[in-house]
Amino acid sequence: MKPSWNWFPWAGFGITLVAILSYFQFFNRFPATRDIPWVTYLLFVPAVILLVAGVKRAFLQPQRFRGKISGPILSTLSLTLIGLFGYIVLGLSRDLPSPDSALRVGQRAPEFTLPNASGKPVALADILRQNRAALLIFYRGYW
Repeated sequence: MKPSWNWFPWAGFGITLVAILSYFQFFNRFPATRDIPWVTYLLFVPAVILLVAGVKRAFLQPQRFRGKISGPILSTLSLTLIGLFGYIVLGLSRDLPSPDSALRVGQRAPEFTLPNASGKPVALADILRQNRAALLIFYRGYW
């Protein structure tokens, strides 16, 4: 009897990729799923279950299922991606500046100089000399 294809590790790896990509492409837009990526964690659970089941099938029933090489490779790759995701989302996010040090509405901004759209440096003092006030807009981002 020819061993059949063991799709469990492949499905687990696919779900891992979908979970990570969906967080960065979609779920990080909403505070409820950005701050604690619970949807991504929920997607990791069936991925890990499928990976473990696939490796078990390959090694416990080798005459019935293939995957002694691909199962461990995909499992290791998936677990590495899950660990990297956790490090990026949970570990590196601690290095972001505290919101307590951010400017409040009406608070005077410290002096700064930044390049404009054409690359010419523009200082806040120059803007305030020409106008009574300046409106500063801050965008939250990871760039």
